[in-house]
Amino acid sequence: MVGIGPGGPGDRTRRAEAAIAESQVLVGYDRYLGLVADLVAGKELFSSGMTEEVQRCRLALEHAGAGKTVALICSGDAGIYGMAGLAIELAHGQGAGVAVEIIPGVTAASAAAARFGAPLMLDFAAISLSDLLIPWETIRRRLEALAAADLVVALYNPKSSRRVRQFEEAVEILRRHRPAETPVGVATAVGTDEERLALTDLERVLKEPVDMRTIVIVGNSMSRIIDGWFVTSRGYAV
Repeated sequence: MVGIGPGGPGDRTRRAEAAIAESQVLVGYDRYLGLVADLVAGKELFSSGMTEEVQRCRLALEHAGAGKTVALICSGDAGIYGMAGLAIELAHGQGAGVAVEIIPGVTAASAAAARFGAPLMLDFAAISLSDLLIPWETIRRRLEALAAADLVVALYNPKSSRRVRQFEEAVEILRRHRPAETPVGVATAVGTDEERLALTDLERVLKEPVDMRTIVIVGNSMSRIIDGWFVTSRGYAV
């Protein structure tokens, strides 16, 4: 399980690149394999589209069971909204008996936070707005709790072509607990040539273009803008 970071080669770890170099087979979402195109020479490649995570994991386990060294490629960190847990569950269920190693990567929240400044300096939570696997009622309940707890919130998978209302409702929930001027960072395709960044606030965030490659970081009562940087204070006396 290899986390390749948010996209660009500059955010890949040496450990991730070494694991790919040592692998004979690479399995992954087609876009993610494209992000490591400079590392794939001489390897067997197996790619597939969105929503085919189970098939990719099974394929990786099949090749690993045949004695090959396989890298199952994930964006960001394989254990944060990635496929590490799914692969372990499937390996256990199948009695695959293959050795599994999980290579950590730079996740979208930390990559985006670094572009904006230091919004995650204090307690924060990450939550996905995708309701493909988790009921929206459960996600809404968690959002309400996080908003009331005054945690900085990193929103993953905020919107897709079919899912629009979820992001709007998430903003509505946060607005009930936080001032309109609360800082918000909107980062899309961080680390790639398509990177797009916007620093805005809760009142205006719905005007920003947002999709599945976007992460949205919403500040709390300790967050502010300092010389153009989005910062959440830890409370040091300065």
